[in-house]
Amino acid sequence: MMTLTFGVIGAGRIGQLHIDYLRTHKDVRIKWISDLNCDKMTDWIKKSGIENKTKDHMDIMNDPEVDVVVICSPTDTHVDIIKEACAKGKHIFCEKPISLSLDEAKEALEAVQQGNVKLQMGFNRRFDRNFKQLQTILNNGELGNIQTLRITSRDPEPPPVEYIKRSGGLFMDMMIHDFDMARYLMQSEITEVFATGGALVNPEIAEYDDIDTALVTLKFENGSIAVIENCRRSVYGYDQRVEVLGDNGAIDIANEQTSTLNYHRADGISKNNPPYFFLERYSEAYKVEMDGFIEAILTDTDVLCSIEDGYKAQEIAVKCKESLQSNEPKSLLTGQSNTL
Repeated sequence: MMTLTFGVIGAGRIGQLHIDYLRTHKDVRIKWISDLNCDKMTDWIKKSGIENKTKDHMDIMNDPEVDVVVICSPTDTHVDIIKEACAKGKHIFCEKPISLSLDEAKEALEAVQQGNVKLQMGFNRRFDRNFKQLQTILNNGELGNIQTLRITSRDPEPPPVEYIKRSGGLFMDMMIHDFDMARYLMQSEITEVFATGGALVNPEIAEYDDIDTALVTLKFENGSIAVIENCRRSVYGYDQRVEVLGDNGAIDIANEQTSTLNYHRADGISKNNPPYFFLERYSEAYKVEMDGFIEAILTDTDVLCSIEDGYKAQEIAVKCKESLQSNEPKSLLTGQSNTL
């Protein structure tokens, strides 16, 4: 089996998470890390076995030994980096979203389609063992026709307002994971959205044309409907639940618990909270998604979450923002989306 040479762009929280796993992978060599603050990370870079550091990601692009780039940099850099990687014939793993602009995202999509490279989007929830098992059950038709899907996703606390200013908004930054999950589970395209919400946790967020609490209803081509609920504050931990109702019954996925201990006492029954945030909740899923990406490159097979998937999730996020602003449903041009 060949060894793939990686360059990672962005050494923030998610970049370090990917590197911590890639450095243990038998088929991976991490040759480069690019980050504007890399001079402050010398000890960590050395410990991680990364051979070279740079503040200019083009050093990675111009290295003919690099087979793969992992994009963990700010969203507004993604499209340019994707285009550069395609031009150099390098495979790409890109964290969501592709861009904050649909037009730019389409440019990236076209570059990948024309560049004969593989790009996998970082929608890690697809690779969670529980959600994968549910998708298999639904895909096999064991529940029959599906009437409703309900997704609950709540963060333990809102991010700083400075982050909100550049995040792209709740639909693009947070609920985009749930849009991808809805398409993944239902294996059907979304035809209409209706969104409502407000800055109910931190009113200051409204000053930046954003919200922290939202409900979205979705209609699918297959006739099913879905409800997604997001909130940026859940004082008891990271809340991640799914329920599907079909002809033959219902399936629900509850929160993971930090332990399975339930304490039964005369004054009530208690159990532990869910994991605090996404790094703890989806730690295994991050490994599985990267394994799948590496396997797709080594075996020349399709990636399990494509740039087309990323584009469609981003398109839904844009339509939800339009729906919120207009207080009316918004249609998606599914025929056009399906040809991307």
